[in-house]
Amino acid sequence: MCTTCGCSPTDTHQQSYAHDRQHHHTHELNLPRQLHEHNHQDRIIAIESDILSKNNLLASGNRALFREKGIFTLNLVSSPGSGKTTLLERTLTDLRNSTRCAVIEGDQQTSNDADRIAATGVPVRQINTGAGCHLDAHMVSHALEEFDLENLNLLFVENVGNLVCPAAFDLGEDHKVVVLSVTEGEDKPLKYPQMFHNSTVMLLNKVDLLPYLEFDVTKCLEMARRVNPEIIIFQLSAKTGQGMEEWYGWLKEKSGTGN
Repeated sequence: MCTTCGCSPTDTHQQSYAHDRQHHHTHELNLPRQLHEHNHQDRIIAIESDILSKNNLLASGNRALFREKGIFTLNLVSSPGSGKTTLLERTLTDLRNSTRCAVIEGDQQTSNDADRIAATGVPVRQINTGAGCHLDAHMVSHALEEFDLENLNLLFVENVGNLVCPAAFDLGEDHKVVVLSVTEGEDKPLKYPQMFHNSTVMLLNKVDLLPYLEFDVTKCLEMARRVNPEIIIFQLSAKTGQGMEEWYGWLKEKSGTGN
């Protein structure tokens, strides 16, 4: 359920029904339109605050569990088609001899990405959100029940492809990692600033395609740093392996698996 973005048909229907009733009641009493709009806005803000506060409480529980078990956790976010799953496949394959990894896969439908991850030999748990456009802390806490947490160093959560709603929902992760491909456009950090502001790392993927595209890397990096001056940026290609060692170096340093 996501009342912050209206991704649940049930909630959207209920909100629409409540709005219609309130709108009708306002006209019956001849109340000013401004009062009607103000009340409706207050209701939406109250619901959103309640949803996020409950999620944050559950996320704190997830985070405490990760720290207790020594599991470094990353929330991978991107728009659809960024190459996030391909990048994750290569990362897991290259690190499997040195790091004990697991993956939580989030998609609205199908287990296609989870099947790809499972082929690497890494434990994976699929979460289908249906109409939902993001994972939340409650979903992640249940998915954790499928793993042997005593034998994990590194957990990747591949979120639903969406640069809006996942930015607002803490899962208990150590860091958000946003994947942006050069096929999307260099202005994405300014168009979706909350996501890039909330991310520690930006992976600029598919750089092997730069000779065939009109993509301004310098402008893209400048826009990302305008939104988040502290963001760490790796330029890489999951297909060719270019730049992947720098990404692995960061992972090993932060997860403590580099020794």
